[in-house]
Amino acid sequence: MALLRSIATVGGFTMVSRVLGFIRDILIAAFLGTGLAADAFFVAFKFPNLFRRLFAEGAFNAAFVPQFAGLLESEGKRPAQIFAEQALAVLLWSVLALVVLLQITMPYVMLGFAPGFADNPEQFDLAVLLTRITFPYLLFISLASLMAGVLNSMGRFAAAAATPILLNICLIGAVTLLAKFTATPAHALAWGVSIAGMVQFLWLLIHCGRAGIWLHLRRPRLTPDVRKMLRRILPVAIGAGVYQVSLLIDTIIASLLPSGSISYLFFADRVNQLPLGIVGVAVGTALLPLMSRQIRGDDETAALASQNRAIEFTLLLTLPAAVALVVIAEPIISVLFERGAFDAESVKATAGALAIYATGLPAYVLVKALAPGFFAREDTATPVKIAVFALTVNLILNLILMGPFLHLGIATATSVSAWCNALILAYVLRKRGHLKFDPRIISRTPRMIAASLGMGAAVFYGAEVMSELQNSKAFGEIIGVALLVGGGLALYAGLSLAFGAATKEDLRRILKRNAT
Repeated sequence: MALLRSIATVGGFTMVSRVLGFIRDILIAAFLGTGLAADAFFVAFKFPNLFRRLFAEGAFNAAFVPQFAGLLESEGKRPAQIFAEQALAVLLWSVLALVVLLQITMPYVMLGFAPGFADNPEQFDLAVLLTRITFPYLLFISLASLMAGVLNSMGRFAAAAATPILLNICLIGAVTLLAKFTATPAHALAWGVSIAGMVQFLWLLIHCGRAGIWLHLRRPRLTPDVRKMLRRILPVAIGAGVYQVSLLIDTIIASLLPSGSISYLFFADRVNQLPLGIVGVAVGTALLPLMSRQIRGDDETAALASQNRAIEFTLLLTLPAAVALVVIAEPIISVLFERGAFDAESVKATAGALAIYATGLPAYVLVKALAPGFFAREDTATPVKIAVFALTVNLILNLILMGPFLHLGIATATSVSAWCNALILAYVLRKRGHLKFDPRIISRTPRMIAASLGMGAAVFYGAEVMSELQNSKAFGEIIGVALLVGGGLALYAGLSLAFGAATKEDLRRILKRNAT
């Protein structure tokens, strides 16, 4: 199946990126821990990275891809390339102006992005400096996002999916090599972010050329097609990126909490991002251009079938991941990060946030599978209204829960708002007749839930046994967690087959596509 093949291609590269990302985060945890410098760097990293996620996985996928894919399908490569060059010109000068403006006003911007830092001048000044260093990343990654949209629309997913790998390589190099020549490891990491943006831009520029589309810089013009795209970008960014906006709200409010809160949420989110990135980004990236072409060709039946398979694939992989992350959050965090400046207290605080974030994992990914149902039909208004409601829920719950539960309250608010977003998106699509669950997904969903809970119970018991064996020094924690994860995966596969949640052919196809 073309959709599954595309999802597996993107997911496979994302898996490599996440593995490198864990290595990166292990090094960051060891060098920075969860103190003042760590919080300052994570703010500096999150600010441009928020825009990366909105552009790369939200606004440009949803606003640019349907237009480019439609032109490619109906008029051919040359008209589509002209539109891409027009969009590139407008994007370049717009983002460049934004970057320059924010560089000049960064101290004032930081008061809004991390208001809690204002009480600590040393931390505030460091956060401003590091963010100024990282912010050129936004310019390069915005242009790279456009080129990724071009490649994805042409069915070439590999090069774009590989770009996060380059980011992680640059940051690993920064913290291990460049840190020897900078004031702190945080300064080295900030420079690594900007360098990574340039490398990613050049990588995709070359691959667009190899695909037969060398993008030339034109004079900026607000052509009808460009105006149409610009009208969609902001609302689409909110609609498709509600999870990222929720994390932004989390950062702002976490800056008002005790030192380390931002770091706890950052490291918990990094672990949660593994299944979210592999499945969510892959589904959203592959589904939107496919549905856009199907709807443009008046094949509504095929579009509905594609969305059903995307939702089914999402649930098949995220339900067990969510259960496992809730059950063994603390052993996972301990194995990944407990070394150097990252102590036992940091492990416990981060594990609590991870367990709560994981309860919203299926919802975060379902949004990626549901949003294309609107965007492929060129409806951006509805997802925005739903997103605004979900963000309001997130903000209200943050303010209510931050006092008694500190950073755990923030994680809870994010999870609840994600479920609000996903469920309302599904309801509206279904009401319009744009989402019709077929017998296969209706039959398999409860079976997936049963298989996930069965696996979760076994992993929970295994974690208890592992804890006792560790106390008696029988074997190390790393081996224990590896056995839990590997055993859980094997058990879930077996239970899925036994319960009828998946067939041997389904699992064989997934493994085969990931292997290639």
